[in-house]
Amino acid sequence: MIKATVACYARVSTDAQSRDHTIESQIAAIEQRIAADGYALEPEHRYIEDGHTGKYLQRPVLEKLRDAIAAGCVERLYVHSPDRLARRYAHQVLLVDEFRRKGVEVVFLNRSIGSTPEDTLLLHVQGVIAEYEREKLLERVRRGRRHAAHTGLVSALTGAPYGYRYICRHDGGGTARYEIVEEEARVVRLIFAWMGLDRMSMRGVCRRLEQMDCRTRRGLTHWSTGTIQGMLTNPAYIGQAVLGRSRVVEVDEPSRSNRRNARPAPSATRRIRGRSEECIDIPVPALVDLAVYEAAQIQLEENRKHKREQLKGARWLLQGLTVCRSCGYSYCAKRSGFASTNCSHEAPYYYRCIGTEERRLHGAPKCTNLPVSGKRIEQVVWDHVRSLLENPNRVADEYRRRIQQVQVGAASSDELTNLDRQMKTLRNGIDRLIDAYGGGMIDKSEFEPRVNGMKQRMSQLDQQHHAVLDVVNADSELSLVINRLEDFAAKVAQGLERLDWNEKRKLIHTLVRRIEIAPDRIEVVFRVPSTSPSPEGAAPTSLAPHCSNVYSRLRHAGLLFACR
Repeated sequence: MIKATVACYARVSTDAQSRDHTIESQIAAIEQRIAADGYALEPEHRYIEDGHTGKYLQRPVLEKLRDAIAAGCVERLYVHSPDRLARRYAHQVLLVDEFRRKGVEVVFLNRSIGSTPEDTLLLHVQGVIAEYEREKLLERVRRGRRHAAHTGLVSALTGAPYGYRYICRHDGGGTARYEIVEEEARVVRLIFAWMGLDRMSMRGVCRRLEQMDCRTRRGLTHWSTGTIQGMLTNPAYIGQAVLGRSRVVEVDEPSRSNRRNARPAPSATRRIRGRSEECIDIPVPALVDLAVYEAAQIQLEENRKHKREQLKGARWLLQGLTVCRSCGYSYCAKRSGFASTNCSHEAPYYYRCIGTEERRLHGAPKCTNLPVSGKRIEQVVWDHVRSLLENPNRVADEYRRRIQQVQVGAASSDELTNLDRQMKTLRNGIDRLIDAYGGGMIDKSEFEPRVNGMKQRMSQLDQQHHAVLDVVNADSELSLVINRLEDFAAKVAQGLERLDWNEKRKLIHTLVRRIEIAPDRIEVVFRVPSTSPSPEGAAPTSLAPHCSNVYSRLRHAGLLFACR
């Protein structure tokens, strides 16, 4: 055996091909070729892709292969044919070129690749034909399924929802059909009865199913609301299965990537609702009465409206202000248990860092900060804001001092006009210099230092211009805030005890810039500094935001909150 690191890549497109073991013929042919060439294939270098289309590059096993090649772990790669590597011509060229630049020799079993232009042309032609063949195959399959659906054949669906078993043509004597699974059908009828007659929510249905220890088709004990909604909106349960309820589209390129812990190979497609004009009804055995089905649809719509009404407006007093100092993510408020989401409710709730939630970060949380009791932290923040509002003259004096400092360093309108004039002159000079160089009036050695100097001067003037604009904007912002202090003083005069929840939230968001939560302290950053002195001689107290004992630590909030 020749000592060289070889790898193989094999792929089938559909789950049905994977179940039928059609990929084994590819692997057998590749292993036979590797043995004939005198190489040995290690088990860790067998890259087998079951049930993934070759239309997209984002495939889990292909990503592992590319990483191994980039790390220099593979010297020779065996593939059955170019269309197994990718179904698109552009992707084939990209992958082969990437592998060759890393020094990997790619071997296709159906055609050897040489270095002549004719061999390269043949590879490209094979890629174009493979892409054309795939598109034609999809079109033929789509047309055949729609024709079968129009004639009422269940074979157009190729699968059955929960409550049914799909019998293919081979097992059904030449005709595909849906067969009712009585145990699953009983669960389906219960779900529709709970929703349509008992008027439950989808989460309530999920809880009941989990309490009954009822399992999903995949054997899971946890039921998701998405699964329940898909069942409740499926007309197959009233005897009208639909072809075209959903369709697969390509995922748009994300505007920004997740902060770390992102999936290495995200899905390249997603499933969306199909167009109503393309849907075709197919008769199947019914499991649910039409009246119960319609009642469930009405209750779904009622639940949807009720949910929208609840989510309108702000729900928490400090919403949008709390930030985790450890990881930089926001703190969001969450209620414990299944209490009402009414803001004035007395049920316990906590502010929790979203960097600790596995579902948001693909199972890899990046923060260990613990939650903080929402009622306690909101009370402490309000006490600090109230102490600041009780003396509005001090706040007004501070803002007036800032405005005077801004006005002392502010530039006049003549200076702004002068900066604009200098920048315009420099732009004209650079244009004339470029024209002179293009016309051959000056050479390169004279052109480069002069144009670089003018560009450097232009950058300095631009920075000065932005600094002046920032001063003007700061002046406007401070003037706006000082005008609103009269409203603050009026509220204080009337009594802060009489303010409702919305007025409290408005005042907090006006005065507080952010609230930073660290493992050992909480810091409130005001838009104006607090001048209240801290108690002298008091020892600093550590603040660990545990839900159980947060109250005892927040009693010393005068020490724990650093006000800037």
